[in-house]
Amino acid sequence: MSNTRPEFYRFHNGDKPALQFAQGEYDARLMGLRAIMDANGVDAVVLSSMHNIAYYSGFLYCAFGRAYALVVTAREAVTISAGIDAGQPWRRGATDNITYTDWQRDNYWRAIVHVAGKGKSVGIEGDHLTLAQSEKMRAFMQPSSVTDIAPMTMQQRMRKSPAELEIIRAGANTADVGGYAIRDAVKIG
Repeated sequence: MSNTRPEFYRFHNGDKPALQFAQGEYDARLMGLRAIMDANGVDAVVLSSMHNIAYYSGFLYCAFGRAYALVVTAREAVTISAGIDAGQPWRRGATDNITYTDWQRDNYWRAIVHVAGKGKSVGIEGDHLTLAQSEKMRAFMQPSSVTDIAPMTMQQRMRKSPAELEIIRAGANTADVGGYAIRDAVKIG
């Protein structure tokens, strides 16, 4: 009997709700990442941290022991998610999504290779990629070179866009309202 179970698939279902930022904000962030890639001779980036995946795609994952990624090439940006999330990563993200299955070990890496290809110059987050996952990345992707782009993505995230500043100010205003209400309510006894 042959194995007909898929290694990964696209599960685009439901309607996409409004994201935290407009699509243009995510497009600008990805354009910034692609500039980093170009400046460093990187063909594909495999982001694995919650903060970078959320920053560039809008999707905030909860791992529950499973691996997640955002793979960015010159033409594509695709989140890689576990089947337990069903269509949520696609609905709650500004990018495409591929869901990997648990039918065999390492389908996560097979989905990544499907987007990024083999033998490419790969950017990774050195402060987030575990030794075990790094070994798998090298075995599956067979990169021509590996570049730690985590410091560069951190620099990009630190430079706030007008949309980010607006949401930071709104959050600070909400905190001020609550803070003043607490101050006014506090009394002896």
